[in-house]
Formats: sequence, C-alpha cells, structure tokens
Amino acid sequence: MPPAPTDAALAADERAATPQAAAARRAARASHWRQRAQSLGPLIGLVVLCIAGALLNPGFATWDNAMNVLTRTAFIGIIAIGMCFVIIGGGIDLSVGSMAALIAGSVILAMNALAPVVASPVLVVVLGAAFALGLGAAFGLAHGLLITKGRIEPFIVTLGTLGIFRAYLTYLANGGAITLGDKVTEVYSPVYYGSWLAVPVPIWVFAAVALIGGLVLNRTRYGRYVKAIGSNEQVARYAAVDVDRVKILSYVLLGVCVGVATLLYIPRLGSASPTTGLLWELEAIAAVIVGGTALKGGDGRIAGTVVGAILLSVISNILNLTSIISVYLNAAVQGVVIIIVAFLQRGRR
Repeated sequence: MPPAPTDAALAADERAATPQAAAARRAARASHWRQRAQSLGPLIGLVVLCIAGALLNPGFATWDNAMNVLTRTAFIGIIAIGMCFVIIGGGIDLSVGSMAALIAGSVILAMNALAPVVASPVLVVVLGAAFALGLGAAFGLAHGLLITKGRIEPFIVTLGTLGIFRAYLTYLANGGAITLGDKVTEVYSPVYYGSWLAVPVPIWVFAAVALIGGLVLNRTRYGRYVKAIGSNEQVARYAAVDVDRVKILSYVLLGVCVGVATLLYIPRLGSASPTTGLLWELEAIAAVIVGGTALKGGDGRIAGTVVGAILLSVISNILNLTSIISVYLNAAVQGVVIIIVAFLQRGRR
C-alpha cells in the first residue's frame, strides 16, 4: 500500500491546481456572459427599435398600434415557432408560405362544400379547422419522410413542394381567388377580429403556441433530442436516438403550426389566392435567425424566436409609419437582416 500523502504534498497539489481551476472558472464565466448576450441581443434590439419608433412617430406608441403589430405578427410568429424546431434540428423548410396558401384554399373549398349540408355554421368551422390541422400535419409528414427515408436534402424537398403547393392552389382557384361563403364568414370572422380582455384572439393563440413550444423544447425528451441532432447527428445516432423519427416529428409539428396560422389568417380577407402567404417562408426563417437560433442547428430558443418575429414586424411598422423608405422594400430589409445575422453567426454551432 502506498504511503498516505503528507500535508505539504496536499498543499503543493492545491497550489498547482489553482491556476488551472481559476482559468476554467474564467472560461465558464466568459461563456456564460456570451450566452446571456446572445439571448438578450434580440430583446435589446426590440427595445431600441420601439424607442426609435416612438421618437419618429407619436402614433407608434399607442395601444391600438401595438395590438395591430402583434396581431400581424401572430401568423408569422406561429409558423416561426414550428420552424425553430426544424432549424435547431439542422433542417429547413422553404415551402411554408405556399403550404399556407394551399391549406387556406382547400379549407375554404371544404367549408363552402359543407355549409349547405351541415346545419350548424359553427360545426362547419370546427370541421374546417380539423381539416386544416390534418392537412398541415400530412404535408409535414410528407416532408419528413422524403428527407429521412428518401435521403433527400431538406432544401431540395421543400424547394420542390414550394412550387407544387402554389401551383395546385392556382389550379384550384383557376388563377383567381377562392372566397368563403357569407354564412360561414359571419361565424368565422371573430377568430381574427374578435378579442378577449381587449387583446385580439390571434395574439392569445400566438402566446399559447409559444408557451407550449417553449415547454416542449426545454422540458421534454423530444426537445433535447432535437438539439442533440442539430449539434451532431452522428453522435445522436450513436446515443441510440431515433433520428429519423425526431426529424419527421419536427416537420409534422411545423405543418401543424402552418395550419394554425392559416386558420387565423383566413377570416382576415375571407379568401385565398395565388399570392396568399407570399414570402412567409422568408419572414419565418428571418424571425428564427434574428431570435438567436444557430443556422447550423443545435441551439435555439422559442422566446428568442418570438422576439425576432415581433422585431421584424416592428421594423415594417416603423417603415410604414415614417416612410423612411418605400413599403415595397420591406422584404429587402428583412433579407438584409438575415444576411447580417448569418454573417455574425459564422462558425457558431
């Protein structure tokens, strides 16, 4: 048996380990503050933008304008929450805008067909809502299967379906618009124009989806698996994670989120046309990236995505109120924001 170490030897070991331990503590503190800065960056940017908007136009800092901004944010925000799961898992979906357009047109056609048959307009709306969610889940499932079982890159799959979805809507609408019947519209319109406690319904739905999304991402095994796959898919497979199943679930979840957003959007205009949902994919991806989610996957936050979606809407709102540049350049501004954030995220994983 080796002799027990003396007090002098223990003291020497402690002195030798102290510089290493101090360096480790400093590195941990630096990493902690970097993460805090990344998570608070979008929120700080939003606050600065709100202050600038209030200074540029007094009409910006009003309750009605705030509710208008948040209501318009709800559609993109809900889709962005689903997109957040896909991007964290290392995927992408370029078809969400076209998917929303096809779901909107299909649901309107279904409701118009059910209205003469079903006595209750409320039941027609409920059945239409179920159809929208099921259709979104089916589209997401198709994406997931093509990507995982077909071994096709997400970019290629969703680029293809982007054209397919919008082409089918154009075919169903015969190049025009599909309009919801008057009886159903009367029952359905409160979904967008109604409010509870002076807050519009879409904002409540947006908040509920964000809360559920945050809990799923941070408090469930599935959420941990999504992050693990995005960080290193091969290591996740070695750890016995069913990678294909998790990816398929992520795309199904995104499809359901697109269905929810579409249900909120339909009563706004009461119709669907080939331009419905145009560039929604750009806005959703921008919201996720601006919110701090790593483009390469493995890291992201639902709260950041929500802030990112609101931030982009605030930018558009400020441009509309102040006429600093043409409103037709809003999409260009969003594109510049995506490029800048992607540049700042270089090498981050």
